[in-house]
Amino acid sequence: MLPQDTIVALATPSGAGAIAVIRVSGKDAVTLVAPLFRSVSGKDLVKQKTHTIHLGHIIDEERTLDEVLVSIFNGPNSYTGENVIEISCHGSPYIQQQIIQLLLRKGCRMADAGEFTLRAFLNGKLDLSQAEAVADLIASDNEASHQIAMQQMRGGFSNEIKHLRDELLNFASLIELELDFAEEDVEFADRSQFKELLARIQHVLKRLIDSFAVGNVIKNGIPVAIVGEPNVGKSTLLNALLNEERAIVSDIAGTTRDTIEDEIAIGGIGFRFIDTAGIRDTKDVVESIGIQKTFEKIEQAQVVVLLFSAKEFLANSSQFQIEIEKIKNKYPQKPLIIVANKIDQVNEAEISNLRLQIPQVLLLSAKTGQGVETLQHQLLDLVNTGALRNNETIVTNTRHYDALLKALEEVEKVQYGLDSGISGDLLAIDIRQALYHFGEITGEITSDDLLGNIFANFCIGK
Repeated sequence: MLPQDTIVALATPSGAGAIAVIRVSGKDAVTLVAPLFRSVSGKDLVKQKTHTIHLGHIIDEERTLDEVLVSIFNGPNSYTGENVIEISCHGSPYIQQQIIQLLLRKGCRMADAGEFTLRAFLNGKLDLSQAEAVADLIASDNEASHQIAMQQMRGGFSNEIKHLRDELLNFASLIELELDFAEEDVEFADRSQFKELLARIQHVLKRLIDSFAVGNVIKNGIPVAIVGEPNVGKSTLLNALLNEERAIVSDIAGTTRDTIEDEIAIGGIGFRFIDTAGIRDTKDVVESIGIQKTFEKIEQAQVVVLLFSAKEFLANSSQFQIEIEKIKNKYPQKPLIIVANKIDQVNEAEISNLRLQIPQVLLLSAKTGQGVETLQHQLLDLVNTGALRNNETIVTNTRHYDALLKALEEVEKVQYGLDSGISGDLLAIDIRQALYHFGEITGEITSDDLLGNIFANFCIGK
């Protein structure tokens, strides 16, 4: 059921600012706002054309609340598909609340989280995957996540799914038709073409499923744990990467007793750096807890940067080699970047010796900044951004990923049934299940619980 009431919410962030935008949506939006608006030119808001802006004042009885600009968007040519009014007022929190309270008294109700976008979905302005991309676009904080969200909001992902679903639906209808003529033993669906279609669908689904590995880290940021013994420069490196004094730096070993995290974008990709407590044997209870947290953070990280002091390594290289192998063996699936810090304290001969003992070592001075950019490039190389550069569809949503896995499973069942020569009625059941999971992604199949879960994560006013 499409909602019939008129909703209102602040569309800009709460707090003081130059201007604020109050959004009103519903079939009565224009007629509800019109009596409260006094145009400087005496115009009647109800008689004005869609997509026009008007200067005037919001009036409460005879009290002027603010001078405003009112934008009119008549449905269905609006964001929600309904009549929409946007009031641009001065950004005083007092003014914002006075106008919203006036609208509430005159018949509006406060919008729920994401309700404007929910109405856009219900009115066919967006499909469900595009609606979810709106939230991703608002949350994007780097170039890559913004690019993916824009591509999905424009319908890139949903168009691929719709195309596959339409082709599968066409064959499903032919097989269903065969069931109506079972006694005549006729075959409307060309089985060889159907096999080709199933192979193509499986190929596309597998590509989309595989893209989630990249999409998920781009959307959420790539966690990178900086580990090593105390006083090797982990906090200094974090500060150099962030270009700010984020972590306390001291010559006293064991200064960092808890993990410190912060995020930056490198080459448009978000990286979340975790400065951990130095790993060593200690009787200090608090420091021991910090070291335990270090191992927990390594478990959660996708990349490990193992840092050691160049001079100390050369003084006790065999012990450090053992530590490197321990980390490699303990976390064999995690990319490991081995970094020799404080190279400003060693000479060229010692640097050559370092490279000889650890060919893959990255030489760096967190104090001077030398080699920090090389580390950034090496981190970026670990992310497969080829699909992003080629503007391919990348899946970032866990719900979509789950539906794609289920759709692939059903398509593989159809393929097996076709190869086994099972009857059309059994084939039709598996095809219908595959179509169901495709429909879950775009919103052709939905439930109130699903919509509630999705739009509850939106901000109010969007």
